[in-house]
Amino acid sequence: MHPLSGITVVSVEQAIAAPLATRHLADLGARVIKVERPGGDFARRYDRTVKGLSSHFVWVNRSKESLTLNLKHPAGKRILERLLERADVFVQNLAPGAIERLGFGSERLRAAYPRLIVCHISGYGQSGPYRDKKAYDLLVQAEAGLLSITGTPETPSKAGISVADIAAGMYAFAGILAALLRRERTGEGAVLEVSLLEALGEWMGYPAYYTGYGGQAPPRTGASHATIAPYGPYPTGDGRTVLIGIQNEREWVRFCRQVLERPDLADDPRFATNSARVANRPALRQAIEAAFRQWPLEEIVRRLEAAQIAYGQMRSVEEFLAHPQLKARDDWRQVDSPVGTLWALRPPVRVEGVEPVMNPIPDVGEHTEPILRELGYTADEIAELRKEHAI
Repeated sequence: MHPLSGITVVSVEQAIAAPLATRHLADLGARVIKVERPGGDFARRYDRTVKGLSSHFVWVNRSKESLTLNLKHPAGKRILERLLERADVFVQNLAPGAIERLGFGSERLRAAYPRLIVCHISGYGQSGPYRDKKAYDLLVQAEAGLLSITGTPETPSKAGISVADIAAGMYAFAGILAALLRRERTGEGAVLEVSLLEALGEWMGYPAYYTGYGGQAPPRTGASHATIAPYGPYPTGDGRTVLIGIQNEREWVRFCRQVLERPDLADDPRFATNSARVANRPALRQAIEAAFRQWPLEEIVRRLEAAQIAYGQMRSVEEFLAHPQLKARDDWRQVDSPVGTLWALRPPVRVEGVEPVMNPIPDVGEHTEPILRELGYTADEIAELRKEHAI
Protein backbone atom coordinates (compact mmCIF):
# COMPACT_ATOMS: atom_id res chain seq x y z
CA MET A 1 0.00 0.00 0.00
CA HIS A 2 1.32 3.42 -0.93
CA PRO A 3 1.43 5.98 1.90
CA LEU A 4 -1.16 8.28 0.26
CA SER A 5 -3.43 5.64 -1.29
CA GLY A 6 -7.03 6.83 -1.10
CA ILE A 7 -6.11 10.53 -0.97
CA THR A 8 -7.55 12.68 -3.79
CA VAL A 9 -5.86 15.93 -4.73
CA VAL A 10 -7.48 18.50 -7.00
CA SER A 11 -5.01 21.08 -8.25
CA VAL A 12 -5.66 24.19 -10.31
CA GLU A 13 -2.01 24.48 -11.21
CA GLN A 14 0.44 25.87 -13.71
CA ALA A 15 4.19 26.34 -14.18
CA ILE A 16 6.44 24.60 -11.60
CA ALA A 17 5.81 25.21 -7.88
CA ALA A 18 2.33 23.69 -7.48
CA PRO A 19 2.88 20.91 -10.06
CA LEU A 20 6.08 19.86 -8.28
CA ALA A 21 4.25 19.66 -4.93
CA THR A 22 1.41 17.60 -6.36
CA ARG A 23 3.74 15.31 -8.34
CA HIS A 24 5.42 14.35 -5.08
CA LEU A 25 2.00 13.58 -3.64
CA ALA A 26 1.29 11.42 -6.69
CA ASP A 27 4.64 9.64 -6.22
CA LEU A 28 3.36 8.52 -2.82
CA GLY A 29 0.11 7.18 -4.21
CA ALA A 30 -2.31 10.12 -4.11
CA ARG A 31 -4.73 10.54 -6.98
CA VAL A 32 -3.93 13.94 -8.50
CA ILE A 33 -6.45 15.59 -10.82
CA LYS A 34 -4.68 18.40 -12.64
CA VAL A 35 -7.12 21.10 -13.71
CA GLU A 36 -5.86 22.90 -16.81
CA ARG A 37 -7.33 25.68 -18.87
CA PRO A 38 -8.64 24.34 -22.22
CA GLY A 39 -5.39 25.41 -23.91
CA GLY A 40 -3.34 23.53 -21.31
CA ASP A 41 -0.80 24.52 -18.68
CA PHE A 42 1.51 27.07 -20.33
CA ALA A 43 4.50 25.08 -19.03
CA ARG A 44 3.66 22.54 -21.73
CA ARG A 45 5.09 25.06 -24.21
CA TYR A 46 8.28 26.14 -22.45
CA ASP A 47 10.33 24.04 -24.88
CA ARG A 48 10.01 20.93 -27.07
CA THR A 49 13.22 19.09 -26.22
CA VAL A 50 11.74 15.83 -24.85
CA LYS A 51 10.58 14.26 -28.11
CA GLY A 52 8.40 17.33 -28.63
CA LEU A 53 7.33 17.74 -25.01
CA SER A 54 8.50 20.42 -22.58
CA SER A 55 11.32 19.33 -20.27
CA HIS A 56 9.78 21.27 -17.38
CA PHE A 57 6.36 19.70 -17.91
CA VAL A 58 7.71 16.15 -18.18
CA TRP A 59 9.61 16.64 -14.92
CA VAL A 60 6.69 17.70 -12.70
CA ASN A 61 3.53 16.17 -14.17
CA ARG A 62 3.77 12.40 -14.33
CA SER A 63 1.15 10.21 -12.63
CA LYS A 64 -1.59 12.85 -12.93
CA GLU A 65 -4.99 12.99 -14.60
CA SER A 66 -5.50 16.02 -16.83
CA LEU A 67 -8.93 17.65 -16.80
CA THR A 68 -9.55 20.78 -18.87
CA LEU A 69 -11.99 23.29 -17.38
CA ASN A 70 -12.93 26.84 -18.26
CA LEU A 71 -13.36 28.16 -14.74
CA LYS A 72 -14.87 31.40 -16.00
CA HIS A 73 -17.81 29.40 -17.35
CA PRO A 74 -20.57 28.53 -14.83
CA ALA A 75 -20.52 24.88 -15.91
CA GLY A 76 -16.75 24.71 -15.39
CA LYS A 77 -17.17 26.07 -11.87
CA ARG A 78 -19.87 23.51 -11.12
CA ILE A 79 -17.57 20.69 -12.21
CA LEU A 80 -14.77 21.95 -9.95
CA GLU A 81 -17.26 22.19 -7.08
CA ARG A 82 -18.28 18.57 -7.57
CA LEU A 83 -14.65 17.51 -7.56
CA LEU A 84 -14.00 19.37 -4.31
CA GLU A 85 -16.91 17.57 -2.67
CA ARG A 86 -14.85 14.38 -3.04
CA ALA A 87 -11.36 15.82 -2.55
CA ASP A 88 -9.00 15.65 0.39
CA VAL A 89 -6.64 18.37 -0.82
CA PHE A 90 -7.09 21.43 -3.02
CA VAL A 91 -3.96 23.15 -4.37
CA GLN A 92 -3.87 26.29 -6.49
CA ASN A 93 -1.21 28.70 -7.72
CA LEU A 94 -3.17 31.17 -9.82
CA ALA A 95 -2.39 34.86 -9.44
CA PRO A 96 -3.29 36.19 -5.96
CA GLY A 97 -7.02 36.93 -5.75
CA ALA A 98 -7.91 34.94 -8.87
CA ILE A 99 -9.24 31.88 -7.06
CA GLU A 100 -11.37 34.13 -4.83
CA ARG A 101 -12.83 35.92 -7.85
CA LEU A 102 -13.78 32.52 -9.25
CA GLY A 103 -15.66 31.77 -6.04
CA PHE A 104 -13.26 29.27 -4.45
CA GLY A 105 -11.74 31.30 -1.65
CA SER A 106 -10.48 29.66 1.52
CA GLU A 107 -13.20 30.96 3.80
CA ARG A 108 -16.02 29.54 1.72
CA LEU A 109 -14.25 26.23 1.06
CA ARG A 110 -13.44 25.68 4.74
CA ALA A 111 -17.06 26.35 5.65
CA ALA A 112 -18.39 24.05 2.94
CA TYR A 113 -15.79 21.28 3.36
CA PRO A 114 -14.40 21.24 6.93
CA ARG A 115 -12.07 18.30 6.21
CA LEU A 116 -10.59 19.83 3.05
CA ILE A 117 -6.93 20.89 3.07
CA VAL A 118 -6.51 24.02 0.96
CA CYS A 119 -3.01 25.07 -0.15
CA HIS A 120 -2.33 28.42 -1.83
CA ILE A 121 1.04 28.91 -3.55
CA SER A 122 1.97 32.41 -4.72
CA GLY A 123 4.97 34.56 -5.45
CA TYR A 124 4.86 36.92 -2.50
CA GLY A 125 1.95 35.80 -0.35
CA GLN A 126 -1.73 36.60 0.00
CA SER A 127 -1.15 40.02 1.60
CA GLY A 128 1.37 42.85 1.70
CA PRO A 129 2.49 45.43 -0.89
CA TYR A 130 3.98 42.77 -3.22
CA ARG A 131 0.84 40.64 -3.21
CA ASP A 132 -0.15 41.35 -6.81
CA LYS A 133 3.30 41.46 -8.39
CA LYS A 134 4.23 38.86 -10.98
CA ALA A 135 6.79 36.52 -9.49
CA TYR A 136 8.91 34.48 -11.87
CA ASP A 137 11.73 32.40 -10.43
CA LEU A 138 14.59 34.66 -11.52
CA LEU A 139 12.83 37.73 -10.14
CA VAL A 140 12.33 36.07 -6.77
CA GLN A 141 15.98 34.99 -6.71
CA ALA A 142 16.82 38.67 -7.11
CA GLU A 143 14.32 39.87 -4.49
CA ALA A 144 15.54 37.29 -1.95
CA GLY A 145 19.16 38.40 -2.32
CA LEU A 146 20.31 35.11 -3.83
CA LEU A 147 21.68 36.74 -6.99
CA SER A 148 23.72 39.16 -4.92
CA ILE A 149 25.74 36.34 -3.33
CA THR A 150 25.88 33.95 -6.31
CA GLY A 151 28.39 34.14 -9.15
CA THR A 152 31.83 35.64 -9.50
CA PRO A 153 33.07 38.87 -7.93
CA GLU A 154 32.39 40.58 -11.25
CA THR A 155 29.09 38.95 -12.23
CA PRO A 156 26.01 38.13 -10.13
CA SER A 157 24.48 34.91 -11.46
CA LYS A 158 21.17 33.10 -11.16
CA ALA A 159 21.04 29.53 -9.94
CA GLY A 160 20.93 27.11 -12.87
CA ILE A 161 17.62 25.60 -11.71
CA SER A 162 14.31 27.11 -10.55
CA VAL A 163 15.23 27.23 -6.88
CA ALA A 164 12.42 29.56 -5.79
CA ASP A 165 9.78 27.39 -7.44
CA ILE A 166 11.36 24.23 -6.08
CA ALA A 167 11.59 25.63 -2.55
CA ALA A 168 7.92 26.66 -2.58
CA GLY A 169 6.82 23.35 -4.06
CA MET A 170 8.68 21.32 -1.47
CA TYR A 171 7.36 23.37 1.47
CA ALA A 172 3.85 23.00 0.07
CA PHE A 173 4.39 19.24 -0.18
CA ALA A 174 5.64 19.07 3.42
CA GLY A 175 2.83 21.29 4.67
CA ILE A 176 0.17 19.18 3.00
CA LEU A 177 1.60 16.00 4.52
CA ALA A 178 1.59 17.63 7.96
CA ALA A 179 -2.02 18.81 7.47
CA LEU A 180 -3.10 15.31 6.43
CA LEU A 181 -1.49 13.89 9.57
CA ARG A 182 -3.23 16.47 11.75
CA ARG A 183 -6.56 15.72 10.06
CA GLU A 184 -6.17 12.05 10.96
CA ARG A 185 -5.89 13.11 14.61
CA THR A 186 -8.49 15.90 14.73
CA GLY A 187 -10.74 15.45 11.70
CA GLU A 188 -10.10 19.08 10.74
CA GLY A 189 -8.91 20.40 7.40
CA ALA A 190 -6.54 23.34 7.07
CA VAL A 191 -5.63 26.35 4.98
CA LEU A 192 -1.96 26.54 4.02
CA GLU A 193 -0.12 29.39 2.35
CA VAL A 194 3.33 29.17 0.77
CA SER A 195 5.11 31.95 -1.11
CA LEU A 196 8.17 31.69 -3.32
CA LEU A 197 9.85 34.62 -1.57
CA GLU A 198 9.39 33.21 1.92
CA ALA A 199 10.36 29.68 0.87
CA LEU A 200 13.58 30.88 -0.74
CA GLY A 201 14.05 33.24 2.20
CA GLU A 202 14.26 30.21 4.48
CA TRP A 203 17.04 28.85 2.28
CA MET A 204 18.85 32.19 2.64
CA GLY A 205 19.28 31.60 6.38
CA TYR A 206 23.08 31.36 6.48
CA PRO A 207 23.80 34.50 4.42
CA ALA A 208 21.04 36.36 6.29
CA TYR A 209 22.62 35.68 9.69
CA TYR A 210 26.12 36.24 8.35
CA THR A 211 25.10 39.63 6.94
CA GLY A 212 22.76 40.76 9.70
CA TYR A 213 25.24 40.09 12.49
CA GLY A 214 28.52 40.39 10.60
CA GLY A 215 27.82 43.68 8.89
CA GLN A 216 28.54 42.53 5.33
CA ALA A 217 27.26 39.86 2.95
CA PRO A 218 29.29 36.78 2.03
CA PRO A 219 31.31 37.70 -1.07
CA ARG A 220 30.64 36.11 -4.45
CA THR A 221 33.37 33.53 -4.97
CA GLY A 222 32.25 31.54 -8.01
CA ALA A 223 32.20 27.83 -7.24
CA SER A 224 34.24 28.27 -4.05
CA HIS A 225 32.75 28.67 -0.59
CA ALA A 226 32.61 32.27 0.59
CA THR A 227 33.64 31.60 4.20
CA ILE A 228 35.44 28.22 4.21
CA ALA A 229 38.79 27.43 2.56
CA PRO A 230 39.85 25.34 0.82
CA TYR A 231 36.34 24.54 -0.34
CA GLY A 232 35.85 24.62 -4.10
CA PRO A 233 37.19 23.58 -7.51
CA TYR A 234 40.80 22.99 -8.47
CA PRO A 235 42.22 21.98 -11.87
CA THR A 236 44.10 18.69 -12.14
CA GLY A 237 47.13 17.82 -14.21
CA ASP A 238 45.04 16.20 -16.95
CA GLY A 239 42.74 19.20 -17.47
CA ARG A 240 39.88 18.00 -15.31
CA THR A 241 38.43 19.54 -12.14
CA VAL A 242 38.08 18.22 -8.60
CA LEU A 243 36.30 19.98 -5.75
CA ILE A 244 37.56 19.59 -2.20
CA GLY A 245 36.11 20.61 1.15
CA ILE A 246 38.19 20.98 4.31
CA GLN A 247 35.98 21.26 7.40
CA ASN A 248 38.44 21.34 10.32
CA GLU A 249 42.09 21.64 11.21
CA ARG A 250 42.67 17.87 11.53
CA GLU A 251 41.59 17.47 7.90
CA TRP A 252 43.79 20.38 6.87
CA VAL A 253 46.86 18.73 8.39
CA ARG A 254 46.11 15.38 6.71
CA PHE A 255 45.47 17.14 3.41
CA CYS A 256 48.83 18.90 3.52
CA ARG A 257 50.80 15.82 4.53
CA GLN A 258 49.10 12.99 2.64
CA VAL A 259 47.63 14.69 -0.43
CA LEU A 260 49.82 17.68 -1.22
CA GLU A 261 53.01 16.21 0.29
CA ARG A 262 53.58 19.67 1.75
CA PRO A 263 53.69 19.24 5.56
CA ASP A 264 55.19 22.73 5.82
CA LEU A 265 51.85 24.22 4.80
CA ALA A 266 50.15 22.70 7.83
CA ASP A 267 52.40 24.80 10.09
CA ASP A 268 52.30 27.96 7.97
CA PRO A 269 50.60 30.70 10.07
CA ARG A 270 48.89 31.99 6.91
CA PHE A 271 46.92 28.74 6.74
CA ALA A 272 46.75 27.56 10.36
CA THR A 273 43.02 28.30 10.80
CA ASN A 274 40.05 28.56 8.49
CA SER A 275 39.88 32.32 9.02
CA ALA A 276 43.55 32.63 8.10
CA ARG A 277 43.07 30.48 4.99
CA VAL A 278 40.10 32.60 3.88
CA ALA A 279 42.11 35.79 4.43
CA ASN A 280 45.01 34.35 2.39
CA ARG A 281 42.92 32.63 -0.24
CA PRO A 282 45.09 33.62 -3.29
CA ALA A 283 48.26 32.17 -1.75
CA LEU A 284 46.34 29.09 -0.62
CA ARG A 285 44.96 28.51 -4.10
CA GLN A 286 48.40 28.94 -5.65
CA ALA A 287 49.92 26.30 -3.35
CA ILE A 288 47.15 23.75 -3.97
CA GLU A 289 47.09 24.28 -7.73
CA ALA A 290 50.87 23.90 -7.94
CA ALA A 291 50.61 20.50 -6.28
CA PHE A 292 47.56 19.32 -8.21
CA ARG A 293 49.17 20.14 -11.56
CA GLN A 294 51.57 17.25 -10.95
CA TRP A 295 48.88 14.53 -11.07
CA PRO A 296 45.86 13.43 -13.08
CA LEU A 297 42.41 13.34 -11.49
CA GLU A 298 42.58 9.63 -10.67
CA GLU A 299 45.78 10.04 -8.64
CA ILE A 300 44.39 13.03 -6.73
CA VAL A 301 41.23 11.09 -5.97
CA ARG A 302 43.30 8.16 -4.71
CA ARG A 303 45.18 10.46 -2.34
CA LEU A 304 42.00 12.18 -1.15
CA GLU A 305 40.37 8.83 -0.46
CA ALA A 306 43.39 7.61 1.52
CA ALA A 307 43.43 10.81 3.59
CA GLN A 308 39.63 10.74 4.05
CA ILE A 309 39.21 14.20 2.57
CA ALA A 310 35.80 15.08 1.11
CA TYR A 311 35.85 15.64 -2.63
CA GLY A 312 33.66 15.66 -5.70
CA GLN A 313 34.30 15.48 -9.40
CA MET A 314 33.06 18.32 -11.57
CA ARG A 315 30.55 16.51 -13.79
CA SER A 316 28.54 17.71 -16.75
CA VAL A 317 24.81 17.03 -16.89
CA GLU A 318 25.55 14.19 -19.32
CA GLU A 319 28.00 12.70 -16.83
CA PHE A 320 25.43 13.05 -14.04
CA LEU A 321 22.94 11.05 -16.12
CA ALA A 322 25.51 8.26 -16.26
CA HIS A 323 26.55 8.60 -12.61
CA PRO A 324 27.70 5.23 -11.25
CA GLN A 325 25.97 5.81 -7.90
CA LEU A 326 22.57 6.29 -9.55
CA LYS A 327 23.12 3.13 -11.57
CA ALA A 328 24.22 1.14 -8.54
CA ARG A 329 21.12 2.18 -6.59
CA ASP A 330 18.78 1.35 -9.49
CA ASP A 331 17.46 4.93 -9.59
CA TRP A 332 16.30 5.02 -13.21
CA ARG A 333 12.76 4.13 -14.27
CA GLN A 334 10.64 4.45 -17.41
CA VAL A 335 7.36 6.33 -17.70
CA ASP A 336 4.87 6.51 -20.55
CA SER A 337 3.87 9.77 -22.19
CA PRO A 338 1.96 11.04 -25.25
CA VAL A 339 5.23 10.68 -27.23
CA GLY A 340 6.21 7.23 -25.96
CA THR A 341 8.39 5.88 -23.19
CA LEU A 342 10.71 8.31 -21.38
CA TRP A 343 13.29 7.74 -18.65
CA ALA A 344 12.81 9.28 -15.20
CA LEU A 345 14.72 9.44 -11.94
CA ARG A 346 12.92 7.73 -9.08
CA PRO A 347 11.76 10.04 -6.24
CA PRO A 348 14.44 10.74 -3.62
CA VAL A 349 12.35 9.48 -0.69
CA ARG A 350 12.50 5.70 -0.47
CA VAL A 351 9.80 3.92 1.51
CA GLU A 352 10.91 0.40 2.37
CA GLY A 353 8.97 -2.20 0.43
CA VAL A 354 7.07 0.38 -1.64
CA GLU A 355 7.77 1.13 -5.30
CA PRO A 356 6.93 4.77 -6.06
CA VAL A 357 4.05 5.54 -8.39
CA MET A 358 5.50 6.58 -11.75
CA ASN A 359 2.55 6.57 -14.11
CA PRO A 360 2.25 8.32 -17.50
CA ILE A 361 2.59 12.02 -18.21
CA PRO A 362 -0.90 13.09 -19.36
CA ASP A 363 -1.81 14.74 -22.61
CA VAL A 364 -3.78 17.95 -22.17
CA GLY A 365 -7.36 17.06 -21.21
CA GLU A 366 -6.68 13.34 -21.58
CA HIS A 367 -8.87 12.42 -18.60
CA THR A 368 -11.62 15.01 -19.01
CA GLU A 369 -14.29 12.61 -20.23
CA PRO A 370 -13.51 9.75 -17.80
CA ILE A 371 -13.58 12.15 -14.85
CA LEU A 372 -16.85 13.73 -16.00
CA ARG A 373 -18.42 10.30 -16.45
CA GLU A 374 -17.26 9.46 -12.94
CA LEU A 375 -19.10 12.58 -11.75
CA GLY A 376 -22.27 11.38 -13.48
CA TYR A 377 -22.23 13.36 -16.72
CA THR A 378 -23.67 11.64 -19.78
CA ALA A 379 -22.10 11.58 -23.23
CA ASP A 380 -24.65 14.15 -24.45
CA GLU A 381 -23.92 16.43 -21.50
CA ILE A 382 -20.19 16.19 -22.10
CA ALA A 383 -20.72 17.03 -25.78
CA GLU A 384 -22.76 20.06 -24.76
CA LEU A 385 -20.03 21.20 -22.37
CA ARG A 386 -17.53 21.04 -25.23
CA LYS A 387 -19.87 22.98 -27.45
CA GLU A 388 -20.13 25.69 -24.81
CA HIS A 389 -16.33 25.74 -24.33
CA ALA A 390 -16.76 24.90 -20.64
CA ILE A 391 -14.19 22.09 -20.90
